[in-house]
Order: sequence, then structure tokens, then C-alpha cells
Amino acid sequence: IAAAKTSADKPTLICCKTSIGKGSPNRANTAKAHGEPLGAEEIRLTREALGWTHEPFQIPKDVYAAWDAKAAGKAAEAAWNDRFKAYKAAFPALAKEFVRRTKGDLPRNFAQVAVDAAVSAHTKAETVASRKASQIALEAFTAALPELLGGSADLTGSNLTNTKSTPAFRVDGHGDVVKTEDGQVGRHINYGVREFGMAAIMNGVALHGGFIPYGGTFLTFSDYSRNAIRMAALMKQRVIHVFTHDSIGLGEDGPTHQSIEHVASLRLIPNL
Repeated sequence: IAAAKTSADKPTLICCKTSIGKGSPNRANTAKAHGEPLGAEEIRLTREALGWTHEPFQIPKDVYAAWDAKAAGKAAEAAWNDRFKAYKAAFPALAKEFVRRTKGDLPRNFAQVAVDAAVSAHTKAETVASRKASQIALEAFTAALPELLGGSADLTGSNLTNTKSTPAFRVDGHGDVVKTEDGQVGRHINYGVREFGMAAIMNGVALHGGFIPYGGTFLTFSDYSRNAIRMAALMKQRVIHVFTHDSIGLGEDGPTHQSIEHVASLRLIPNL
């Protein structure tokens, strides 16, 4: 890891050579170490092999002390609270907005924003593709909700997840955020052809708080994202998936891109 940190111009892959069930005299490097309980006798032998003499659920004091971060955590929290108190005094409006967003509360005027967006759409009564209608809605919502963080798995031009309020998110070679010409931080992530990566990253963003992530791809590619979609549903996280091209009438891309069973299968996921 220390050597990896010295690489400034390229990523590093660390390969760990591991043994499944390491320490178990009779189960190590076998499927039994993964799929079955070791059993009382094998646990006893494994403890002997590893030199672990402590009784079950007894943690040695030195080990507990090494992992006990309560005091350090309490000090770090107190220091953060002091800094935020000073920030709140200097920037009360921004501090209030920070608290709102970290709590996950929508702006007080959001209901009116939604009504206005619907009324505007009905008034104009434009004949547009559903993905364009989605973008029109996103234009209204991303302008009103600075916490909306968009993106697409290399299909922005097709999904239409970008808006005037969500310039592309960019970082330089040093990992520093690059701001737009008018000083904004980008709010639309180009995930590349990485549907699962996009869905998993959005889960992390939602768990962190302060942002409401949304990402787009073709509905048929929800297959690649399914595990992360299911995890978000199980955790009841506020993650928005924009699935376009949701018909067998997709056209020139052919059967591989034509969703048939996908809506029905997604509806089986609890909380989705």
C-alpha cells in the first residue's frame, strides 16, 4: 500500500494471495470452509493452530484497546462541532442549507415546484419522447434542488439526464475538483460503460447524505445494476434510477437492447 501511494500517474492493482479457511487444519482451502460451519472440534483445532487461547467472546485487553476509538471519536466530534458552530455564525444561511440537506429534507417550496413543473408540461402539451419528458422534469427539479447529483452510464445523449443546472463533474490529474467557468462544481457524473459501478456509487452517495443521486441507462441494462439496486432497496436509500428505452419497439439496437421481462422482475424487489 505504501508503494502504491507513490504512484502519481497511474492506478495500482494490489493482488492478495489468500487461503479460504486459513488456520483450519482439515477445512482450509476447501469449499467446506465456505459453505458449512466448522463444527466444535474443528473450531478447537483451528484455535490451537492459530495460537488463540482466549475463550469465545473474550477480547484481550490490548486488542480491545487497539480497536477502541471512543475517546478519539468523541474528541473528533467535539472538534467538528466547534468548527461547525463557527461556520454557522459566519455563514448562517449556508449552515442552514447544510443541515437541511444532510437531514434529507426537501426545500419547503418543493411541492410548489412539482406542481409548477406539471402545470407547465400540461400547458405546453408537447409531443415528445418519454426520455425528453423526463429531461424536462429534471430541468425543473435540478434547478430547485441543488442536492440532485445526476449521471449516466455513457448514455447521456440517449438518457437525457443532463440539464442546464448540472454541468459535468470533472477532476484533474491530481484528483482535485475542477470548477466550471462560472465557479460551479459539476453535478453530472460520466460513469462510463459501468452500470453496476454507477448504481453502487449512487448507493454510497446516498448513504453519505447531502445529495440525492440519479443515474440513467437503458432499462435492459438494469440487469448489470441489479445487485446494487436491490441493496439500495433493502437499505431504503433515496437512489433514483432513470431507465429509458423501455420497450421492445426500441429499434435499431436489436433484441439485446429490447427490454421484455425487466419491469416485471424489478417490481419483485421489495421497497423498490
